[in-house]
Amino acid sequence: MTRKLYYDVVIAGCGVAGLYTALSLPHDRKILMLSKEDLASCDSMLAQGGICVLRDENDFDAYFEDTMRAGHYENRVESVEIMIHASRDIITHLLALGVRFEKNEDGSLAYTREGAHSKPRICFHKDITGEEITTTLLSHVQKLDNVTILEYTAMTDIIEENDTCVGIKAVSKDGKQLEIYAPDTVMATGGIGGLYRHSTNFSLLTGDACRIAKEHHVALEHMDYVQIHPTCLYSTKPGRSFLISESARGEGAVILNHKGERFVDELLPRDVVTEAILKEMEKEGAAHEFLSFEHVPETIVRAHFPNIYSRCLEEGYDLLKEPIPIVPAQHYFMGGVHVDRDSQTTMAHLYAVGETSCNGVHGKNRLASNSLLESLVFAKRAAEKIMKERTDYESNYNAACC
Repeated sequence: MTRKLYYDVVIAGCGVAGLYTALSLPHDRKILMLSKEDLASCDSMLAQGGICVLRDENDFDAYFEDTMRAGHYENRVESVEIMIHASRDIITHLLALGVRFEKNEDGSLAYTREGAHSKPRICFHKDITGEEITTTLLSHVQKLDNVTILEYTAMTDIIEENDTCVGIKAVSKDGKQLEIYAPDTVMATGGIGGLYRHSTNFSLLTGDACRIAKEHHVALEHMDYVQIHPTCLYSTKPGRSFLISESARGEGAVILNHKGERFVDELLPRDVVTEAILKEMEKEGAAHEFLSFEHVPETIVRAHFPNIYSRCLEEGYDLLKEPIPIVPAQHYFMGGVHVDRDSQTTMAHLYAVGETSCNGVHGKNRLASNSLLESLVFAKRAAEKIMKERTDYESNYNAACC
């Protein structure tokens, strides 16, 4: 038997995009959020490097060019400009919510650098920035009386009436069918890494929103734009690949072949570094190459990369004493459900945010640490668009009634 539920907004996904959408909506709106598995199993939790920010207005041209160049100039210019201009307000809000970004002795934000960035402009918390942001947002959402979260509940379809989305269908862990009706629906189900044999993503990320969108003739965009991360810890064990943050290279770690030779500029865009590593592996007939932290001070390793250091020790490698084996793996999806500047899809009252969506910010290749920022900026815009349309509708309805 199908259970029917009624809300003002339903959000499929509890990563940073879904959580920030919920936080950005008025607290008098009844919101339901779905998590496909437990709340910790989302890729937002895995982001290591950090979140970009426009340091000051003098940095705009350089930040814009870095993003465009990394994306092979296939980026949607309007989206890139929106993201960069909104970045400082996003960081300020995250700080106000309690996110513990690293700071200098004078209290100013500390910035790190990653590949394809012309200067340091990345805010971070150790090497678990995504977990820090996600858990902070989640703690605030869980305090809201107007938000209900259902774990182990997966979106299986949307409910369409007259070319308009009026809700979603879902299934719970015990197989119970749900029909959730809402004036507005937000898809924030993450990427497609679960479809790959080697990926840094959780296996549950199987492109659900893209499949559903295609079935309902909702536009998709750049479905072949998949980013491979160049430096993941090589392992013969099955399961998710462990990512070695690009900020490690930003702090001085270098890539070596089996002869101990550098063969690529580590701070080039990810797709370029990945291609160089794969070519070197083919040339050497090797299953991996190496990343050396020899030129990274121990104090930085222990303070900035404690999680990476600990995980490498678990795998039998002391990165303070030896290079670690690395190999490229699927990491991020730049394509997805086509959306406009306000995260609206081509179907009325259906929105997509985060890695699920394609708003054109990343172009053909994502610039490091733009993903968390992009997710938050366009999640907020989705919430604002939902409420504007709702307010306009209610105003027109009240005027007609009076």
